[in-house]
Amino acid sequence: MQVAQDKLKILAIHGYHQSDVIFKSKLGSLRKGFKKQLDFTFVRAPHKIPTENELVKDAEESDYGWWFNTEDRVFKATVPSDHCIGFEDSLDLILKTCQEQGPFDGILGFSQGAAFTAILCVMQQRKMFPFKFNFAIIISGFKSLCMPHAEYYTEIIDIPSLHIYGQSDKVIPTDMTEKVCDLFKDCNKVIHEGGHYVPSQKNIYKTFIMDMMERKLH
Repeated sequence: MQVAQDKLKILAIHGYHQSDVIFKSKLGSLRKGFKKQLDFTFVRAPHKIPTENELVKDAEESDYGWWFNTEDRVFKATVPSDHCIGFEDSLDLILKTCQEQGPFDGILGFSQGAAFTAILCVMQQRKMFPFKFNFAIIISGFKSLCMPHAEYYTEIIDIPSLHIYGQSDKVIPTDMTEKVCDLFKDCNKVIHEGGHYVPSQKNIYKTFIMDMMERKLH
């Protein structure tokens, strides 16, 4: 029992067109590599992404999103918008998850989930919600271009963070990722040569995770 208590408990937030099941699989190498240090809780976004393919539509393992930036329920990270449809539902889900399964030591997000993670860090700093994360891991992150989210990018976030992104990312341009890095006072960057994915190499995460473990135990 004591081993479990010594682990870092992390809330994992998947990307757009993913789910908790898919993200758990994509983090398989990370979970295996740090099974003595990390305990993940995966949460599924509340919004099913519309699709014309009925086979995909009925699949419960894929195609979920945290919010949409068009009225016909589509999300494109690189397109500015006045909309963030469904965002409040996602906030409610995170709050419920934190209340029922927390507290969490840290939060990890990928792509749209990483953009959400950055916003949650701001909300925590402003004491807008009663959850407490001690660190954030942001993979292929970006600042949301939805106008209602602009208010969250007006201050520096004082929480230890690890930012991971690929030089060859064709989904989220590196300049968008670097802008979200600039929001964090304690920003640790790891830039890999690949694209839009969660890298599996243990050494990418090791220094940061061990530092967070040390802080928790002392």
